[in-house]
Amino acid sequence: MGVRNRRREQRERLSYKCLDEEFKRRICEGLNCSPFEAAAVTQVLHEVYGAYLGEPAQALPGQIAVVVVDADEPAGKPLAVCAKRTVCVRVHRGPEDDALVQDGGWTAWRRARLPEVCQEALSQGGLLTREDLACRVFFVSPRTISRDLAWLRERAPDTPLPLRSAVHDIGPVLTHRVQIVRLALDGLTTTEIAQRMHHSPQAVVNYLNAFTRSIQLEREGLKVVQIAYLLRRGRALVEEYLALAREAHHDANRAYHLKRLLALGRGGGKKRRPRSGGMRHDA
Repeated sequence: MGVRNRRREQRERLSYKCLDEEFKRRICEGLNCSPFEAAAVTQVLHEVYGAYLGEPAQALPGQIAVVVVDADEPAGKPLAVCAKRTVCVRVHRGPEDDALVQDGGWTAWRRARLPEVCQEALSQGGLLTREDLACRVFFVSPRTISRDLAWLRERAPDTPLPLRSAVHDIGPVLTHRVQIVRLALDGLTTTEIAQRMHHSPQAVVNYLNAFTRSIQLEREGLKVVQIAYLLRRGRALVEEYLALAREAHHDANRAYHLKRLLALGRGGGKKRRPRSGGMRHDA
């Protein structure tokens, strides 16, 4: 038995998280071609269109774009065939973080930013890993990130840290999304939920869209498996959504807000844009 080369394994995992690899994965999946053929098509694409694609849109100051695994991909699925998505996370917030570095040093700054960076990635539908944080975001060693995460879990156990390594049957992600729906059923506004869960208002609206659409599709006679396929969500998440809807009927307040959510038609048709200051789902 050979000795594991952990550095090579890490490089291999990181190599899967790029736009070329996601393009090749989609070609293999959609056109049923071999990885060799997909690589050849990707190379031709670069040769023919590379000069005409132009420069990508610039991120805001302090932001960084990272290719990560889609949050709906189950644990245990090979990384090479997992769907990827590009997320844009805000690493440095400006003067606020400058002061934090001066007062507490780089370690204190990194530990302060870790939870919010992970939440931002999740709100855009992706999950970061320890290696992503180390090699693509903070540019430190994976061991340093591991120490930071251990420190956070010990000192702030209630702070959510949605990382792919912590996902088992998308449990933390499922709990996170269900919690957002519960807050909506309790009557909180989109802005209030976003502030409490460290999400953007649009991300909250997207989660509520999936919730209301799940209920509408069930009422149309579709089964859980069919709903999960149509919405591109995990079966466990759809089951939790439907269970929440059934529970809401036993509570007058939640039943009222459930009715208002469904009346707004968030799950189907034309999407509503959040108003400035947040959109109330109970108005």
